Amino acid sequence: MVADRRSSLPSSPKPAPSKELTTRILSALVMIAAALLTAYWGGWPFALFWLAAGIAIMVEWTEMTGAEPLRLVQGVLALGLAALTALFLMDASIGLFIAVGLFFLVTGALVTRGVANRIWSASSFLYAVLIVLVPPIVRDHIELGILGLLWMFAVVWATDIAAFFTGRSLGGPKLCPPISPKKTWSGFIGGIVAAAAAGSLVAWGGERYGLSLPFGLLGITILSVIASVASQLGDLGESALKRHCNVKDSSHLIPGHGGVMDRLDGFWAVCLIVAAALLTIHFTA
Repeated sequence: MVADRRSSLPSSPKPAPSKELTTRILSALVMIAAALLTAYWGGWPFALFWLAAGIAIMVEWTEMTGAEPLRLVQGVLALGLAALTALFLMDASIGLFIAVGLFFLVTGALVTRGVANRIWSASSFLYAVLIVLVPPIVRDHIELGILGLLWMFAVVWATDIAAFFTGRSLGGPKLCPPISPKKTWSGFIGGIVAAAAAGSLVAWGGERYGLSLPFGLLGITILSVIASVASQLGDLGESALKRHCNVKDSSHLIPGHGGVMDRLDGFWAVCLIVAAALLTIHFTA
């Protein structure tokens, strides 16, 4: 049974729109700075940054869905995510990654009470694994590297910012009222246009500094559009989960934004696309 832990809490006064927006912007700047700084460092600081994000997402997911015994489930799944990060830093084989991942996935599910909740626990681990592994893998990839990572950041951030402000400014027909009443088609299209521009700009700028992505400028523009659509679908998917769990935010960890999952739902969808592409190349090359 899904827990309704936050809906019963007394509601706090809603901050004024201008103050809420200021808090949102300041929090976003701090998160962007942390992501870019650790991306520049690479190596274990970057891997630990995304491990922390993945564990936070898993904790939010299991709390929203009511996994029991909560701390035991979270401890097992967090240990699994940490083990996968350690394997990445040790440059382990993909077979070992799969074996260790499956071990902790099954163990985390088995210690969870109830068949339905076992599925939720396993889902939280699978969701978090992409956030933990894909950014460091892209950062170390010989053909993608830091430019590929910056492309992922740029596409998702441009989508989020443009969709937010375009939707607020233009309004219009709602994108998917049953799941997310505030999202509009104007915001959806604005996000796509901004992502195409931002992704192309990153690729163009990289070429000026001797870096390149293996798709060409036109290919990058098309991929940026696809990634933007995926990012917004990821946002809708997380909104559907929160509606199912009857919560407004995945947590209250980030001022003005909610939880880590609230901020990384779109980035997770882009990680899914990148992971699928990398695995396809790995097994067909």
